[in-house]
Amino acid sequence: MAIREAVGIDGTSLVYSVTGAPDARPLVLLHGWAQSSKCWGAAVLDEFASRYRVIAVDLRGHGYSGAPDTGYDDSTVWAGDVDAVLEAEGVTSGAVLLGWSYGGLVICDYLEAHGTGAVDAVVFVSAITSKGRGEKGEQIGSTMRAAIPDVMSDDPRAAIRALGDFGTSLTGPPEGKGSQLQALLGASLSTPPRVRAALFRRTASHDDLLRSLDIPAFVVHGTKDSVVDVATGIHAADLIPNAQVSFWDGCEHGPFVEDPERFVKEVGQFVDDLE
Repeated sequence: MAIREAVGIDGTSLVYSVTGAPDARPLVLLHGWAQSSKCWGAAVLDEFASRYRVIAVDLRGHGYSGAPDTGYDDSTVWAGDVDAVLEAEGVTSGAVLLGWSYGGLVICDYLEAHGTGAVDAVVFVSAITSKGRGEKGEQIGSTMRAAIPDVMSDDPRAAIRALGDFGTSLTGPPEGKGSQLQALLGASLSTPPRVRAALFRRTASHDDLLRSLDIPAFVVHGTKDSVVDVATGIHAADLIPNAQVSFWDGCEHGPFVEDPERFVKEVGQFVDDLE
């Protein structure tokens, strides 16, 4: 695994890892709110790397990337982050962008600003695609509603309690996933409270983008997602021309955590069918 750095349009350091054959199709992984590029788990990353050139990004404010004071409310900045990573890796065509949760919004930011010239397909995993009051591309579930505002608190007692409840919704039944759940909770706590809060304070409407999307898209969403309601995934699938869908019955917010083998198989089939 190679750890590399790109620089966003505002000078922010963007850290990412690269695994897999250099000449394989680029698969760019964009994680969710208050997480990091490690969220996917070693098994998923290794399986993808056996087939693709996997570029797993720490979004600004998360993981090892820089956490500036400003820029989180600007779609152009988020779009510039993805573009900077693609440019640093020399990716000019053939990429597949896969975004989980907030990562889906970042994908839309990028496509709105830069188009699909470098991208062959997109995968939305339990993802939001718009942001703001009344946006059907962001319909949050009961766990997320209950966790606000404590998940953004500077008070460690409030934040730990709220993020713990939130974290359980990422894994589904916790049996056998204790260490992974703790790692996900650790990533959330490592994300500065001001960043956790800032990501909520922006608006972006990408419905028109989805209606006109000219590349294949795959929507994966759990029917029991209590962070991003499944209605959000249905909304995206209804807007995107000829979208492929996989709604996992009874699954929570992290399909790749609940059933990594199924996740790799379904995403792999979609990507390989692009050929």
